[in-house]
Formats: sequence, C-alpha cells, structure tokens
Amino acid sequence: MTAAGLSVTWWGHAGVTVECDGVRVLTDPLLVDRLAHLRRQAPSVPGDARRADVVLVSHLHADHLHVGSLRQVDPRATLVVPRGAATLLVSLPHRVVEVAPGEQVTVGDVEVQVLPASHDDRRHPASSLRASAVGFRFTVGGRSVWFPGDTGPRADHADLQPVNLGLVPVGGWGPSLGDGHLTPEQAADATRAVGCRWVLPVHHGTLWPMGLRHLDPAGFRRWFTEPAPRFATLLADDDVEVVRARHNTPVVLGVGDDE
Repeated sequence: MTAAGLSVTWWGHAGVTVECDGVRVLTDPLLVDRLAHLRRQAPSVPGDARRADVVLVSHLHADHLHVGSLRQVDPRATLVVPRGAATLLVSLPHRVVEVAPGEQVTVGDVEVQVLPASHDDRRHPASSLRASAVGFRFTVGGRSVWFPGDTGPRADHADLQPVNLGLVPVGGWGPSLGDGHLTPEQAADATRAVGCRWVLPVHHGTLWPMGLRHLDPAGFRRWFTEPAPRFATLLADDDVEVVRARHNTPVVLGVGDDE
C-alpha cells in the first residue's frame, strides 16, 4: 500500500479500518456478536480488525465506545476519545488522548481535526457521565478522511475542506432512527456539502434487536436493509463514488495521485 491509495475495510456498524502507507486508523470498533438486546446480523468480525495504530471513538454510547472491544485492540494503539471518556478506559493498557470539538492533534503519522457532532452526550439515559459527541477529519498517508460519527444534520459540514473518503452514517439499529442521526437523504446532503471523492455508508445493516426482525419487517427493511441502496441512488448523479463494501472485505481506492 502506498500513499497513492487507501484501503478501507468495513467491519460493520460504525467500525472501519482505513489504511494508507502502512498506517491503520480504526473507527468506533464493535467487535462482538451481541450487545445487550442487539444481535449482529452479519459475519463475525475477524481478528485482523484488532490491528490498529490509532483508534478514533466518536461518543460514549456502548455501540461506539465498547470497552470490551477496545480491550481486544492492539495495546500499542492510541485511543482518541471525547474529553471525559477516559474514566471508562482506566483498565486498558492503551495510551488515551482526550479531545474536544475544535481541537487538532497529531497521533504518530495521523493528523486529526476534531469536529462537533449533534448527538446525545450521555453514556446511557440514566447515566451522569457525559462527554460531547465528536466527529473527525483526519489525514493518513497524505489522504484525507471524514468520519462524522453519529450526528444529525449540521450546517457546518459545508465549512469542511473536501476529502478523499467519507465514512458517513446512513441508518440505525432499531425500528426508528431517533434524533441525532442522519437519514440516507440527510447523509447524501452532508456528503455533497463536504465534497467526497469516495464515500462509504456505515451505521447500517449490522445490528438489530433480537426477535424484532419478524415482528416489524417494515422497520427492518427501512432502517437495516434499505438505507445503503437509498443513499447510493441519491448520489448516482453526483461526482462521488459510493463504495459498496461487504462486511470484513478490504476495498482499495485509488491507483494514482490524480484520483
């Protein structure tokens, strides 16, 4: 792998590894098959997902900051987390860097710009632990990547510099989407506002409440099966390539400096 191209692997939900020049950045890893009432509806995550140099965690919710999954990640990796989240990670061997919206940090060979996100800042509804949800724009191997985390629509998406790759959430894991998320239509608008050469739809097609698939097939289709195809159709006439990745399967993007 050279700086001329990116390798991107979607592990499911919001978990993605972006690799360039031998440096691996992992987002919001969820490496288990079950989380409370949610069950993974896709192949289990292979061991290769644990390899990372930098891990970016967008917010406190357990499907994004999952301590058991982070414990499995290479202990040499640095975890970049929202300010206030480190208290959850004291048992881990990793270096932890806390960040807040508006900050920029350099972690090894990765330049990270921390972005605001519009999303619930609690660990869970009954928790007093809070940390502002964030997104990230990062550069690895000379290539730029935008990962907004979970967020609702934001006017300041248009203020970002264009990127080579967007990792954009388009769906959810329940019978409704809820506040602080992007519908496929809103995700397409955000992708246009930022300007992405490639875009990988995430946060769909992975987790679903046990038993609900048969009780609510319409909800399953709307928020599990359909978001990625809807998103791709909405961008069909735009100057952006939608990456149609399968779980756990690397996709190489770009073969020359002009791509």
